[in-house]
Amino acid sequence: MDKVTINQHVSFSKMIQGFWRTHTWEWSSQQLNKYLHELVDRGITTMDHADIYGDYTCEGIFGEALKLSPKLREKLEIVSKCGIVLPSDELSWTNGHRYDHTKAHIERSVNRSLTELNVDYLDSLLIHRPSPLMDPNEITEALKELVTAGKVKSFGVSNFNKSQYDLLNNNLVCDKLHITLNQLELSPYTLDALDDGTINHMYKDEVKVMAWSPLAGGKLFSSEDAKAQRIMNIIEPLAQKYQVTASGIIMAWLNKHPAQVMPVLGTHQISRIDDALAGFNITLTDQEWFDIYTASLGHDIP
Repeated sequence: MDKVTINQHVSFSKMIQGFWRTHTWEWSSQQLNKYLHELVDRGITTMDHADIYGDYTCEGIFGEALKLSPKLREKLEIVSKCGIVLPSDELSWTNGHRYDHTKAHIERSVNRSLTELNVDYLDSLLIHRPSPLMDPNEITEALKELVTAGKVKSFGVSNFNKSQYDLLNNNLVCDKLHITLNQLELSPYTLDALDDGTINHMYKDEVKVMAWSPLAGGKLFSSEDAKAQRIMNIIEPLAQKYQVTASGIIMAWLNKHPAQVMPVLGTHQISRIDDALAGFNITLTDQEWFDIYTASLGHDIP
């Protein structure tokens, strides 16, 4: 699988494995370790985490599995996110639901993630969501220290629109830093980031896009959703034409965009990974791409 260059230090796999549901898989460390090897064998080397996943437990589950194969770290790119606080009995400072982008919180979250994940550095750190109280100066100061300490190799954001991205990135650039990633919700079902210009803005600044929920959280496969049915009425014949599954067509649809969209899948079934990977071996025509797009819109383009 081709790699996507994030900066001079980091390149990601074209498809990314997400671990927000790891606590529900009920796997032993040995089982998860085996799955990590299966992913790497297929060229999927980028692993997406966040401090809050699984009530602050998923990073630790991953870290225990990674301990079984310490050299595997050299083949992986590990991403984590911070900035959301959720109430939890796991940690004393999680006493409510809010966003926290203070320097102290960012550094505390990164240090905890490194310990839980059993790694010395993150290939990328993302601010999980924008905050009305976001202070770009404070985030910049935190990032400068983390980069200097060798704890973070690249930096990005998640769920940031154009103005939120500009507010933070313009401040970072003054310190010779910049945003390299934006993780956005994107699928044939959810087009907001395409239609509001956010992805175009990222493309202009050479910021790479990670797509979370590329299968729309399963909504695309709901027989009771009229929008999903419109989309699937286009996708299903294409799946037959190209001899792949519907998820393969969805990956091909995302892959066709020039912004080098990297979908994040959360499955723990290797067969579903293989189904999705098959989509990177086909190229939809422009008309096929637009047929899916207009089915989602519910009307023809002008």
